[in-house]
Amino acid sequence: MPTIVLSLGGSVLLPGIDRPNIKPYISVLTKISSNHRLFVVVGGGGTARQYISLARSFDADEAFSDEIGIMVTRLNAMLLIGALGQAAWPSVVTSHTEALCAAESGKIVVMGGITPGQTTDAVAAVLAERVSADLFINLTAVDGIYSADPRTDPSAKRFDTMTPCELLSVVIGQQAVAGVNTVMDIVAVKMVERCGIPLFVMDGRDPSVLDLILESENPVGTLVTNDGKNPFPLK
Repeated sequence: MPTIVLSLGGSVLLPGIDRPNIKPYISVLTKISSNHRLFVVVGGGGTARQYISLARSFDADEAFSDEIGIMVTRLNAMLLIGALGQAAWPSVVTSHTEALCAAESGKIVVMGGITPGQTTDAVAAVLAERVSADLFINLTAVDGIYSADPRTDPSAKRFDTMTPCELLSVVIGQQAVAGVNTVMDIVAVKMVERCGIPLFVMDGRDPSVLDLILESENPVGTLVTNDGKNPFPLK
């Protein structure tokens, strides 16, 4: 049974408390888990950034702001667990070792942030290595990795494939502060480079596409690999 680790952006799952995108993920994740060992790491999104901004207004330091962000990621993760019901392990796991143990149940394992200074993408990348994942998928609000932010630069070009080293050149120089909103952080990219597990970055706003890409030979997004091999379709 193939193992998949999903890094599910908070802004994708919960664009706003009044605009949740959780229900559409229920059937998709449940279906995928019937044929795959599935781990989901949930981000904090805009909600976390709002809390972090408020903390900074009180002159809170970055470590404290990170802790606030981690709490929000775990709250988002708990919402997803509640939505998945019996298909999910009933609590938010708080370490990679705990995730491995919970996976023995055969249920979907959901987690949020763990360590201050580390994004949920980095948490997911380490988890992918720890569980020997066959595929690491980063679900974002854009359809892949671009040469620049496509939301602000119309000339930005999407990469279909790239190496971790090339991805590192895209993200290098990004600020490592609490709540930063970037393609991926440097720690996550270095983990992808180290473990050699293929990473696929895709638009996660329509959950039905996630199910389709696993059966497609050339899904829309950016594939990041050391060896250039295409893991799709994943069976």
